[in-house]
Amino acid sequence: MPEGPEIRRAADRVQEQLAGRPLDDAWFAFDALKPHAGALIGHQVERVDTRGKAMLTRFDNGRVLYSHNQLYGVWKLHAAGVEPETKRSLRVRFEAGDRAASLYSASDVSLWDAATINEHPFLARLGPDLLSENVTEDEVAERLQDTRFARRGLGGLLLDQGLVAGLGNYLRSEILFFARLHYKTRPQDLADDELARLARYVIALTWQTYREKGVTNAPEWVKKAKREGEAPRQRRFAAFEREGLGCHRCATPIERTTVSSRRLYLCPQCQPLHG
Repeated sequence: MPEGPEIRRAADRVQEQLAGRPLDDAWFAFDALKPHAGALIGHQVERVDTRGKAMLTRFDNGRVLYSHNQLYGVWKLHAAGVEPETKRSLRVRFEAGDRAASLYSASDVSLWDAATINEHPFLARLGPDLLSENVTEDEVAERLQDTRFARRGLGGLLLDQGLVAGLGNYLRSEILFFARLHYKTRPQDLADDELARLARYVIALTWQTYREKGVTNAPEWVKKAKREGEAPRQRRFAAFEREGLGCHRCATPIERTTVSSRRLYLCPQCQPLHG
């Protein structure tokens, strides 16, 4: 499933395609939404926000389209009147001038008022979105110490969207690797400097992944991995999907395990379990 940075980049593309242009047509596949399509025509997309892995398309009449791509949903951007080549099922289509944006295969789509969108059952459970909200390192550190999270192992906790929204499986491995923390460590076990380092990488790697289109690895390590013949998929990451390859810091082979039913990668030398 795409993680927060991928959804944020998709939101940017939809916003660039549609924002500031009055809609000439709106179409929904879902019966519950069809009666509302006409009310969007003539109105503009103001911006497209994200909350974790959900996308919020905001219109200038106060309406907000909530969509969650889940495993198979995808937005396709294309010329108005031109059908994209795909076998996917069309769910939503907006046309503005000569441009169009179509959402395929997503099943979780609904229309809300801006005043009530945060009451959506999924959004109401989320922590702050690192890419759409101004979240500080101190705020992340404070959330990690919250009684809801402080006694939980980091391997499972970093997948909890209630902590912060948008983290997923590869970011979990990469954050723990750069923070030099074992997945069984709990926030309450961390010294102040470790907590600050973890909070810093939660934010920094999420933003790096967004800006660098999925690359979490340090630039010098990317160059090293390329020289050593690592596959492009592997050299994007410092730990994730590098099982058996040497750690960029200490050359110890990266290990793979399963935490919360998801694969996790770590360096046993750089990320020891203390206590």
